[in-house]
Amino acid sequence: MIDWVALHLVLAGTGVVAVFAVVAGVHVLLFKDEVRAAIGWVGLILLVPLFGSVLYYLIGINRIRRRAVALRRQNEGNADGPLPAAGLVPGDIAAIPGATDQAVELAHLVGNVTSRPLLDGNLVQLLVNGDEAYPAMLEAIRGAKESIVLLTYIFDSDSAGRQFLEALTDATRRGIEVRVLIDSVGSRYSHPRISRLLKRNGVPVALFLPTFSTRLPSFNLRNHRKVMVVDGRIGFTGGMNIREDFVLDEKPKHPGMDLHFRIEGPVVQHLRETFAEDWEFTTGESLDGARWLRKLSPVGRTIARGIVDGPDADLDVLNFTLMGAISCATRSVKIITPYFLPDQALVYALNTAALGGLDVDIVLPEKGNLKLVNWAMGGQIDQVLEHGCRIWLSPKKPFDHTKLMVVDDYWVLLGSINWDPRSLRLNFEFNVECYDRELAEQMGGLVRERIAKARRLTAEEHRKRKLPVRLRDGAARLLTPYL
Repeated sequence: MIDWVALHLVLAGTGVVAVFAVVAGVHVLLFKDEVRAAIGWVGLILLVPLFGSVLYYLIGINRIRRRAVALRRQNEGNADGPLPAAGLVPGDIAAIPGATDQAVELAHLVGNVTSRPLLDGNLVQLLVNGDEAYPAMLEAIRGAKESIVLLTYIFDSDSAGRQFLEALTDATRRGIEVRVLIDSVGSRYSHPRISRLLKRNGVPVALFLPTFSTRLPSFNLRNHRKVMVVDGRIGFTGGMNIREDFVLDEKPKHPGMDLHFRIEGPVVQHLRETFAEDWEFTTGESLDGARWLRKLSPVGRTIARGIVDGPDADLDVLNFTLMGAISCATRSVKIITPYFLPDQALVYALNTAALGGLDVDIVLPEKGNLKLVNWAMGGQIDQVLEHGCRIWLSPKKPFDHTKLMVVDDYWVLLGSINWDPRSLRLNFEFNVECYDRELAEQMGGLVRERIAKARRLTAEEHRKRKLPVRLRDGAARLLTPYL
């Protein structure tokens, strides 16, 4: 005997699943720009309709709507008077002694994609590992007079994190306006969570896009930026999270290397704006007034610009920047990155540069900290090895988490970006481009030092991997759009 109720329930459920699959499939076709990712999602939705549709809803929708914030136009005025118009139009770079046409072209391109001016008169100081970065940051916090803003991806409650906890707590008790923004996923790397300890101590803290909230479709989108600004005039940015692993003098169990930078001058305005936009998006609080805004006078000679990138209005800004920098190179392209999974356009750009006679050097870790990503890199790296790009593998310990790019002897890109789909398509990132021959020579020297300690991976060695390893790496490479 037919159970009509059960049959109706099955048919209804099937219909609902079919509707979900159709809606998800239509969304993929309309909004997924990356062909490989689109094919993968459509295949998953067709083969496993319910699971595929739900998974796409959770991690496949890579854009969010952020309320427009007019912070980038606040240089028109504030309580302290107008912020300086210490900007450079791209053509002004031609006035710099020794500037090339390529530098002017690159500045023009990045200006068009960022809608931000180049700012002259900056001082950029290199800080190597937590051994140099953390003391400099803590000194700035302890010397704060009015305000501190701190944005980071990972903020552990370990020995390093607790120094920041103590300094930020003390600053709050001294009457300093403090705001701390931590990515909600990054806040979970240690226990007890530093966000709870900060809150318990009275430090204003917020989590960016909590993983379990009404914004569930966006939980795969993470804020990977690292920005700190003290008194609106002293900035810190780079690739370093706050965790004891980067303090090599303390002999941590999982040692890691990275770079951070102390910045003064007009470009600190771009760091402050970036934090303020993320803070207002997260909390609804607008940071304006005398405590947050400062007139920033020239203090150095580096020409710089902050570059924001993320799965919103700033999508693909860094992709355009990387492509432009490679195309404007005339002698060399130097890259250090912990994760190297560039899309085909970037692969072609790097190969074109190498085939054209340029020195293209890419420094990667011998052993990554993420196995699946490491395997995927193994399945893709032959695409640049076969065309003349040089791959250098840094020692297994300490793990090299550095993010740096140097073009010729005039341009440096520093900040939080990795060369992988997560950084270039899913994460919110912040970088700074610098036009400064002295800084470029310093950073180029750092790359050469890393290469001197690394070993070169040849195309022949890579081809000789055992068949099971090649199959594993090839399979992992198929997951590249989702890593």
